[in-house]
Amino acid sequence: MTTATLPPAARATPSARNHPTRWRRVPEFSVRPAREDEGPALAALSRPFVRTGALRERPLSHYLSGARDFLVAEARDGTIEGCAGLREHADAGVLYNFCVAGHRQGSGMGGRLLHAAFAAARARSLTTLFTATTGSGRLFLRHGFAPVAPALAPAAWARSLDPARNARVLARTL
Repeated sequence: MTTATLPPAARATPSARNHPTRWRRVPEFSVRPAREDEGPALAALSRPFVRTGALRERPLSHYLSGARDFLVAEARDGTIEGCAGLREHADAGVLYNFCVAGHRQGSGMGGRLLHAAFAAARARSLTTLFTATTGSGRLFLRHGFAPVAPALAPAAWARSLDPARNARVLARTL
């Protein structure tokens, strides 16, 4: 008899009841709030996206002082492979610095980050989420965001957008 071993991503473990016929996939990553000491990891994850122009450049001090704004997607080995900042502006929220490591794109990590951001925004009683994107915005559009005029977004945030980046503003009602 030959026994094959599944790669780590496909391994299953018994369910909580430990019933032999009930199996579930072991998650490849978890989503959680960032810790204050994770500013350097957030900056490192963001750097490739800054180089391509997908993200605005932010100094390390921004990530150090604003780490509490972030949700992170953490691999089983503890590596941060995705992040999204969520900032409150009155009754609206702004998602920013949303990125997923290249090797994780298409894995569902972005969708899980968005759903965690929706839950965090609802817990803060926010009614609308805004974001800006220089790319296609497909992920946001698939999850209920729609293009809106920047004038509908929180004024301070809308004023901070760099017109040279030609970003589209998207919004989603919660």
